[in-house]
Amino acid sequence: MVERDRVAAWLDAYVRAWKSYEPGAIGDLFSEDAAYWYGPFGEPERGRETIVASWLKDPDAPSTYDAHYEPIAIEGDVAVANGRSRYFTGDGSTLGTEYDNVFVLRFDGDGRCAEFREWFMERPRDRG
Repeated sequence: MVERDRVAAWLDAYVRAWKSYEPGAIGDLFSEDAAYWYGPFGEPERGRETIVASWLKDPDAPSTYDAHYEPIAIEGDVAVANGRSRYFTGDGSTLGTEYDNVFVLRFDGDGRCAEFREWFMERPRDRG
């Protein structure tokens, strides 16, 4: 059974790995045979090395994004998290696009993610 504090720590490490694009930090998040779905449709990336390579394929420019995610439900080795990803314009401070995210995560006995499923929706911009 995975604990809330461990899931929260994993989500924080996920954001740090995204910000660093350091292959070791990314790989440490996932089990050797993990499956990673970037969306609800299509086939997952399979295996730690493939997941790391997919993250590094088209990296976001430094200082143009931020995110925060929190666990909202946990049952056994599965956790559901919700949060927001924010992308900024080239100046690094003007908000460009925001997404609300839901992750469904299944963890192995070592605390690594064995299955990662992501759903995201762009937040509407204020019209006022």
